[in-house]
Amino acid sequence: MKDGLRMAHDRGYTHALQIDADRQHDCADIERFLREAQSNPHAFIIGAARFDASIPTHRRLARGLTHLWVWINTLSFDIEDSMCGFRVYPLAIVTPLLDEPCLGDRMEFDMEILVRAHWRGHTFVNVPTKVEYPVTGVSHFRLVRDNVLISAMHARLFFGMLFRLPALVWRRARR
Repeated sequence: MKDGLRMAHDRGYTHALQIDADRQHDCADIERFLREAQSNPHAFIIGAARFDASIPTHRRLARGLTHLWVWINTLSFDIEDSMCGFRVYPLAIVTPLLDEPCLGDRMEFDMEILVRAHWRGHTFVNVPTKVEYPVTGVSHFRLVRDNVLISAMHARLFFGMLFRLPALVWRRARR
């Protein structure tokens, strides 16, 4: 993901669309995401998953826990769904964030890049999108490894948030 975003930026593109390849997302929404990016060129356009009954309970609970930590680490609800793999990145804004120390390379990347962008005061547009778990879907999520990486990321972000706490509180108070 990081290499693709850098390459797109280096080739002069202004935005990059990310959509997970696991067939969970409705490709018919691509046009709507691109319109949002055109209307909000400096914003992160992020999917806000609307699940049907196919989502396994353990995934729904794990996603809720991650959302809670993202809301704590940003002191806001600006990022409705940090795990949705359907989004549009403004490349001029996201590319410098790719060089952040400790920025994850696996499943934790999607969440962490948004928190770090939020800490810098960037804007987010949450776009509701239908998400389903197809019976024949293939997941690249590795239960132990990715949960360890995500837990370590949440710990890093929490301590990073504590360091930024005065600035985050001040920004929130000014709203």
